[in-house]
Amino acid sequence: MTLIKSISGIRGTIGGRASEALTPIDIVKFTAAYGKILIEKTGNTKFVVGRDARESGEMVNNLVVGTLQSIGADVVDLGLSTTPTVEIAVPLEKAAGGIILTASHNPGQWNALKLLNSKGEFISDAEGQEVLALGDSLDFDFAEVQDLGTISSDSSYLQKHIDAVLALKHVDVDAIRKANFKIAVDAVNSTGGIFIPALLTALGVETVYKIHCEPNGKFPHNPEPLKEHLTDLSEAVLANGADLGIAVDPDVDRLVFMMENGELFGEEYTLVAVADYLLQYDKGNTVSNLSSTRALRDVTQKHGGNYYAAAVGEVNVVTKMKEVKAVIGGEGNGGVIYPDSHYGRDALVGVALFLSHLAKLGTSVSEYRAALPQYYMSKNKITLTPELDIDGLLQKMQVKYAHENHSTIDGLKIDFENEWVHLRKSNTEPIIRIYSEGPTAEAADAIAQKIIQEIEEIIK
Repeated sequence: MTLIKSISGIRGTIGGRASEALTPIDIVKFTAAYGKILIEKTGNTKFVVGRDARESGEMVNNLVVGTLQSIGADVVDLGLSTTPTVEIAVPLEKAAGGIILTASHNPGQWNALKLLNSKGEFISDAEGQEVLALGDSLDFDFAEVQDLGTISSDSSYLQKHIDAVLALKHVDVDAIRKANFKIAVDAVNSTGGIFIPALLTALGVETVYKIHCEPNGKFPHNPEPLKEHLTDLSEAVLANGADLGIAVDPDVDRLVFMMENGELFGEEYTLVAVADYLLQYDKGNTVSNLSSTRALRDVTQKHGGNYYAAAVGEVNVVTKMKEVKAVIGGEGNGGVIYPDSHYGRDALVGVALFLSHLAKLGTSVSEYRAALPQYYMSKNKITLTPELDIDGLLQKMQVKYAHENHSTIDGLKIDFENEWVHLRKSNTEPIIRIYSEGPTAEAADAIAQKIIQEIEEIIK
């Protein structure tokens, strides 16, 4: 059993012992602590809650909503929803914050509390530490009976979210309708099965082939939208002669496209393509995290903008985007953040912008992919003994490569002329993650293996 407390929320496996997994006790104490802190800071008792379709969702939702009510909070329960939908709902409801009940791409035995502030953005690391400390201390009172909060349900946010996407200035519904796309969708039997087909219909797409779109939480494959998990989508695209396929994770903030030939467009290139489209019209800057493809930098510079890198984590990307006034940003896992909509990864926004771009290009998805800068990524890790000083190890690697362009804002990233390598220690286990990228798959693997060998020599 596992319980992980990090910048991306409080997540864990369902069942087991308190403090060792995401049990009812852990859910209640951290929900109460979060609610107490935001009520004290804002004077606002209103909260929004929504969840993905995983099988533990109803149980976790009952605990979260009841706990918020027990501290005097008034809850707007969206029911089956998406992460970006809840992010949009929080400011529209003028709420103190929101909680999304989803373990994102993790398998079905996992669930999580993703915590938002009044802007509908993830709380900061410092605020998260406050929640953890108060939750562990249990140093707070619950409300007396006359002060209990209220619960209301609101099923209107599916349409509100879609309407907000359609209203974005660079979403071209007429162009999409005229393109007469045939699209296959794999929503891993979660809430994307509700939201993505509804969006496509609103965009004028008449032919949609739905697979794994029943929101029953019974994931038919590993829910992370990677190539090896999307064979059913590939078969659906090819069997139906679809123009493209769309895959999302259970909470619909990660977006991956499948080309008409049954091959993946590449999760790293979702953001690249959307940026290539938007920067034609709105000149400006872009941001992604340090482990994302160099192709975004190339596309940004092509359109006259500047590219900036942030530490890994959506909170860090959003902070950097605000600092440099980025037109578009996100992460290389298929996460698109478009400030004209809201500061959160949003697959619905990504779908609408990508289809607008594709409709205007008039080419196939594979032809467009071939025209983008070509890079290949290699993802590796080294497992270390718990007592090893990982920070000291990274420091030695930094000294070794001091003559190369490098960044230490998140581990160590070394930028060579044609490749880069990013070394990051895990927050939850004794490993170093090693991401690398090059102009060929062989080059990316070769530089990664070189760095791994050097690390192993230092350890010896």
